[in-house]
Amino acid sequence: MWSRTTLEVSERLTVRDLPLSERPRERLTRLGAEALAEQELLACILGRGIAGESVLVTARRLLATFGTVQGLADASVEQLSSVHGIGPAKAAQLKAAVELSRRIAQATTGARPCIVDTLEAAASLVRPHLLDKQKEHFVALLLNARHQLIRLSPIAVGSLSATLVHPRELFKEAIAASAAAMLVAHNHPSGDPTPSEHDVQLTARLVDAGILLGIEVLDHLIVAKDGVVSLRAAGLMRDAQASGASNAAPRPQTHVTARRRRPQ
Repeated sequence: MWSRTTLEVSERLTVRDLPLSERPRERLTRLGAEALAEQELLACILGRGIAGESVLVTARRLLATFGTVQGLADASVEQLSSVHGIGPAKAAQLKAAVELSRRIAQATTGARPCIVDTLEAAASLVRPHLLDKQKEHFVALLLNARHQLIRLSPIAVGSLSATLVHPRELFKEAIAASAAAMLVAHNHPSGDPTPSEHDVQLTARLVDAGILLGIEVLDHLIVAKDGVVSLRAAGLMRDAQASGASNAAPRPQTHVTARRRRPQ
């Protein structure tokens, strides 16, 4: 006699060993996705396991490795691929599913414009895309004239300690989105959010380019495990208005260092 408990604890079972009615895909079709456990939903996304191991075991290992579904969602392709049974292809499938869910969530809340007028608002948007990355990632929050978010655009991925960003690539995205202003952000994989000299110099170049194009760069955030630092709040960013931009958009009202919440 089969039972859900028996199916969950046996690592020797493959999906084909299960009664048809207990297989994740069939249960989803019959009962709906909301009836499935997280392990079963992951099994549906992964499709199949590896030789000698059920996809359900692989799914369970993923959850055990990253602790929660949110931890799994925040993991990079490299981190996912390091889990036994998850190669680059399955890691890409997982990241694609996560990104689709994020876009659906954004579309659902689209009726309520997301206004980015404080450091905390900006940090909450960029953190999920930058924390726990093994390489430096550079992103931009593209805003309209009212500082409502148009979209978050990934701009570049660099090495372990540097991101190669050219102003041309950044402003190409901003112009395509008809952005009036932007905030840029990148991560420090080292865990220390202290701005480097290169960060300060890059920001100055971006501000200058924005003045010429009429798209103000409002701030540059550095995200790391130890917190989020604003170059403007740190006094390391020249004011576009002081540089002669007469029609620059107003800057966010609050500039304070935002620290990552520690687990309770």
